[in-house]
Amino acid sequence: MRSALIALVLPFALAACATSPSAPAGVTAGMEANEAAAITAMLEAQDEAWNRGDIPAFMDGYWKSPDLRFASGGNIARGWDATLQRYETRYDTPAKMGTLVTSDYEIDILSPDAAIAHGRWMLEVEGDNPSGLYTLVLRKIEGDWVIVSDTTTSAD
Repeated sequence: MRSALIALVLPFALAACATSPSAPAGVTAGMEANEAAAITAMLEAQDEAWNRGDIPAFMDGYWKSPDLRFASGGNIARGWDATLQRYETRYDTPAKMGTLVTSDYEIDILSPDAAIAHGRWMLEVEGDNPSGLYTLVLRKIEGDWVIVSDTTTSAD
């Protein structure tokens, strides 16, 4: 009887272990929560900078490197300077900047120094509210999480 019970229960126990989510190698559950909170704080700081019209402070969330990749609207900007120039050209007045609202953060910590963040964005501007999705690849460089690749899509 005991053998039959073990034979019945064992496959379910093994399946439960096989499908249980686990933290990536080198990342504890507590570390995962802390790093996700740090990334969320950085994203919220970007929103705040945008909403006060400070594009250079908004850019603090990006990797200050010629290897930064920003893709949007079918175009790719390479490098921090090119990305800054793109933002300053496209959003050259407070009216064009509007108010940035981001939401639905999904942050996946891949390792102690790599993560992916997904979310929604919306700009509240007079007469229009463009919106869409983004996928960010982040790296922890010199103790700070920074965006190394940004793919932003429009829902319009």
